[in-house]
Amino acid sequence: METHVTLDHGSGGLASRELITSLFLRHLDDPLLHQLEDAAVLPAQGGRLAFSTDSFVVDPIVFPGGSIGDLAVNGTINDLAMRGARPLCLSLGLILEEGLELMQLEEIIRDIARACSRAGVRVVTGDTKVVPRGKADRIFINTSGIGVLAAGVEVNGSRVREGDVILLSGTLADHGITILTSREGLEVEGNLASDTRPLHFLVQSILGEENPVHTMRDPTRGGLATTLAEIARDTGLCMEIEEAAIPVRPAVRAACELMGLDPLYLANEGKCVVLVAAEDAPDVLARMRATEAGRESARIGQVTARYPGRVVLATAAGGSRLVEPLAGEPLPRIC
Repeated sequence: METHVTLDHGSGGLASRELITSLFLRHLDDPLLHQLEDAAVLPAQGGRLAFSTDSFVVDPIVFPGGSIGDLAVNGTINDLAMRGARPLCLSLGLILEEGLELMQLEEIIRDIARACSRAGVRVVTGDTKVVPRGKADRIFINTSGIGVLAAGVEVNGSRVREGDVILLSGTLADHGITILTSREGLEVEGNLASDTRPLHFLVQSILGEENPVHTMRDPTRGGLATTLAEIARDTGLCMEIEEAAIPVRPAVRAACELMGLDPLYLANEGKCVVLVAAEDAPDVLARMRATEAGRESARIGQVTARYPGRVVLATAAGGSRLVEPLAGEPLPRIC
């Protein structure tokens, strides 16, 4: 094989076939994918299906704690999980730039395979295109996912009520600050690493048979502040959160202070916001903390009617301020 991606790899001919069979299928070892048909034929599933798609253009493509590969897998899994779905399978679409090193591409495909294995999710169909040098940035990935919802599971913003408790599954801003420092070549003490991980195991553990969860969101682009602002806007209720209760790693906080960034607005790729009725909150929080992905979960606030459609932060200094949604994109190419 060549050492770099060439335009021939996107031709649909022999070079394409060699790339698929000698690299992709060697790591993504699924019987449906190995058929190399134009579509995967899936067994029928009982219940309702959830379907989601996402594209990933992160820069750098490899970073502490992960790569664009596992980010693409986990990102789509988590979108399905936020509706209460159990993810079943993914499609994998690759846009490759001419000149990408095949060793780096293989590293990313390995990350995809490992992430799928950890999550118990299959890649069953895919596509690869190659664009000329300078027409992309090494690699872009699209993943689409299908999941199934158990009977009676309803997780959406229309269920949010005054008095609900706001839970967060772990520390904020790990991914966003890691991408920024990696991109800029900054060295920060504290071993910064992305939090990219699948959340469906945590979600299944808290749904149980009673389905106490009213809504869930993963605070990716725009961070926790924008996520809560969207819930407040959609429900017409007030999200009141406490700064002192929001977990942020010391290294992340120090890096944010150094660069003048607010961790409330930075992206997360392995955390979720969970809104539940007050009477269910202690049990749900305990279940979250019993999972690997939710060991640092915290109760960070509640839903009120004080300021309809707004987010209010009780500051550590004893005051309060309105939290606005992100108006622009301070950190482009974050996922």
